[in-house]
Amino acid sequence: MIQARIIKYGTSDYDKMVALRYKILRAPLGLTFSAEYLEKEKEDMLCVCENEGQIVGCCILTPIDKNIVQLRQMAVDDSVQKKGIGAKLLLFAEESAKANGFDKIVLHARKVAIGFYLKYNYGIVGDEFEEVGIPHFEMQKIL
Repeated sequence: MIQARIIKYGTSDYDKMVALRYKILRAPLGLTFSAEYLEKEKEDMLCVCENEGQIVGCCILTPIDKNIVQLRQMAVDDSVQKKGIGAKLLLFAEESAKANGFDKIVLHARKVAIGFYLKYNYGIVGDEFEEVGIPHFEMQKIL
């Protein structure tokens, strides 16, 4: 049974989340996380999806202002991709954002992930840009 929940910064679950993000998002690009980068996540909402006690998906909600939150670091373990975990995680993140008073989500989507976000009514804002060496688009959704 897949469960979505918020975890706390600095816990063993957080360490597992960072490991998943590294495996899926950073290692393939030859990148790592600095302590300073991770330190900035203390005040963020840390969302995970678990399957039989294993963290198999995650994302971060970072407040931009009192109305807007940025969805970042969305990752699903490659062993369970294309099984609805990303969708469950995204819907959980949207509900969590709404419950915390946000009315808009913005994100930087890798070009290869655009189709996924379009399915959930995110719109592209502006032109393609490069981030961490790969093409991205800014996307947003009004909640």
